[in-house]
Amino acid sequence: MKKFLLAVALIAGVSVSSFAQKKSDDGGKFSIGVEAGLPVGDASDAYNFVIGGSLKYAQPIADATAFTISAGYSSFMGKSVSFGGVSVKVPNAGFVPVKAGIKYNFAESFYGEAQLGAAFGTQSGGGTAFVYAPGIGYDFGGGVDLGVRYEGWSHNGTVSQIAARLAYSF
Repeated sequence: MKKFLLAVALIAGVSVSSFAQKKSDDGGKFSIGVEAGLPVGDASDAYNFVIGGSLKYAQPIADATAFTISAGYSSFMGKSVSFGGVSVKVPNAGFVPVKAGIKYNFAESFYGEAQLGAAFGTQSGGGTAFVYAPGIGYDFGGGVDLGVRYEGWSHNGTVSQIAARLAYSF
């Protein structure tokens, strides 16, 4: 697991540095954001909502197109479930999603983004899931950005959510 994380970090670093060599009027931007989501599908049976945060870097690679990498933390908040009159609280589950993708600006402030990556469980036996996340967003200017996405995590089934990210770019 540690070797895999190191490999992902090295690939991300090399990718960002190679894209940084391209001359562009716009430099790369970091953003830090707060994320909230609603579990959908089978995940909604055990979890009420998802809360977390993330750090993202976007490096322009062509007109209206940027390469993105992001990492964060997501906590799935467990709900109380009844089994034959007995109520059981599902424990919270923490994950560290690491993703890379492409962001395309359809208009000056409106964009679409698709990311792929991995989500690493923070609890013992949490495992690693494949992540895919298509979404759309709007840049309000002044560094404020709001994005909405569908995010699926595949590992012995799929855990998914509809999530929003409110971020500040710098």
